[in-house]
Amino acid sequence: MELIFSNKKTEKEILKFSPTSHFSVPFENNNSLIQGDNLSALSILLNEYNMAKKIDLIYIDPPFATNGTFSVGKNRTSTISASSEDEVAYTDTILGEEFLEFLRERLIFARELLSDYGSIYLHIDYKIGHYIKIIMDEIFGSENFRNDITRIKCNPKNFSRKAYGNIKDLILFYSKSKNPIWNEPFESYSKEDISRLYKKTDENGRAYTTVPLHAPGETKDGVTGGEFKGIKPPKGRHWRTSPEELEKLDSQGLIEWSVNGVPRRKIFADEQKGKKMQDIWDFKDYQYPVYPTEKNIDLLKHIVATSSRENSIVMDFFCGSGTTLCAAQELGRKWIGIDQSEQAIRIAKEKLENMQNSLFSEKKFDFIDLEGKNTKSKIAI
Repeated sequence: MELIFSNKKTEKEILKFSPTSHFSVPFENNNSLIQGDNLSALSILLNEYNMAKKIDLIYIDPPFATNGTFSVGKNRTSTISASSEDEVAYTDTILGEEFLEFLRERLIFARELLSDYGSIYLHIDYKIGHYIKIIMDEIFGSENFRNDITRIKCNPKNFSRKAYGNIKDLILFYSKSKNPIWNEPFESYSKEDISRLYKKTDENGRAYTTVPLHAPGETKDGVTGGEFKGIKPPKGRHWRTSPEELEKLDSQGLIEWSVNGVPRRKIFADEQKGKKMQDIWDFKDYQYPVYPTEKNIDLLKHIVATSSRENSIVMDFFCGSGTTLCAAQELGRKWIGIDQSEQAIRIAKEKLENMQNSLFSEKKFDFIDLEGKNTKSKIAI
């Protein structure tokens, strides 16, 4: 499936893009904050610094084609429309087919930079996101589409327009291949979850439930088809483990016997990781962000922890105030951030410099200006 529009280039034309600007200092594969046009930076990383297939995770929160101007006020609270005292952080004025091609060009370079185990998360809204879904199917392959994640962004509001209130945006999650990095995420059980799922309590007050000791599939000759306490598994089934292991579990008090003499394994709530993370996430926006559309760092830490490994390179080429970079830094990943906005770069630098975790006191990052105006700065964080 393909989205057709008038100004659409071929992939070959896009990948031949030749930037007119260059890095002010060499890229050394350190943690790097790059100021400048992200298409140029992506091209340079791919073609001049051999970064193809080096990035394990990309998260981007690009403009949403809103036709708005986003500003940073004097007190660092972000605003949508600028007053005379505000600084314009960025303008979101690329619309329609031009916007689709603007983003498509960058996504094609992103695909080339992603490792074979890499993933990309693209944060977008409901007005334009369904067009972007088709473009991402085309670039990354519909077979590599993982999730359309709903992100709850705010509390319910009483809109006056004749439509349901909008409290969510979406994150499109794709992988480069069928075998991406995946660290299974879990949510902690709520009190309600424990009451519903673990309805029994032992003599020590620990909540638990029970599960069968057998599983489908008959084993005639194997040990799991043998007797446990004189009992054989039901017809067409086998013990989940050997009778010898079941004896050990029973001696430890981990098997519960029904009044009819049916054994079941005890599963305690406090020994479980939690419940598997689903595709609706409640990571609301900050009430007083320091930068327009700044995202909750817990959202980014969740994505980084799930889809990268320690020492993986994480990239955000619409990095804004640097939340993705801070999340990657805190979790021991390497990172590359790119943004054209002077205000974004300034705030990102401040965030990184002010990180208080002593584990990272010796870490440094490179600041690279794509326009060649600045010299390299190694900044301790």
